[in-house]
Amino acid sequence: MQVRLEKSWQNQLASQFEAPYFKELTHFVRQEYEQFTCFPPAKDIFNALDATPFDSTRVVILGQDPYHGAGQAHGLSFSVPIGVEHPPSLKNILKELETDIGKPYPESGSLISWAKQGVLLLNATLSVRSGQAGSHQKKGWEPFTDAVIRSLSENKAGIVFMLWGNYAKKKGKHIDRLKHLVLEAGHPSPLSANRGLWFGNAHFSQANAYLIQQGYTPVNW
Repeated sequence: MQVRLEKSWQNQLASQFEAPYFKELTHFVRQEYEQFTCFPPAKDIFNALDATPFDSTRVVILGQDPYHGAGQAHGLSFSVPIGVEHPPSLKNILKELETDIGKPYPESGSLISWAKQGVLLLNATLSVRSGQAGSHQKKGWEPFTDAVIRSLSENKAGIVFMLWGNYAKKKGKHIDRLKHLVLEAGHPSPLSANRGLWFGNAHFSQANAYLIQQGYTPVNW
């Protein structure tokens, strides 16, 4: 796994690439991609970081691991490429967006426009074996994405972190809540949403209100 990464993130994460755990992770991921069908495509593993440089990150939306169905994952949490059917979690995110700020439900499930505006769409685990959810967890991705969160928390101020579901909330321990806004809700999956833990959280309007308060341009969701 050759790490080709946007320069500002290379600088922030340089020590991670030299760490023993990352070298073991690299070996594991390379073998997995050689022996099995894995997602996202290898070129998109670091798509979230490439699409949203460290310097422009204003919002972080944290997912768990990539979609494990063919053609769905492209390295941005919850997002799917243009033309791909919307998975259930994404549907609920877009429905909440419609309720919260009145944006009509979109035809495309690609969230790349968010990423280009400084919304880091980061999964806790950046790869997965086809059809096997969670198959690349606890192999080294988690300390790497912890380092991403810590770097943002320590070196920037006024970021909005959206933590959806218990898995994401646990990553919140790396965030300085005196410097940043942390918004928490249930996971947007149907299981959680149908229990009343997702809809009505108004995270999108809250995020924009905070960004404006900090002197930043709001996100065009």
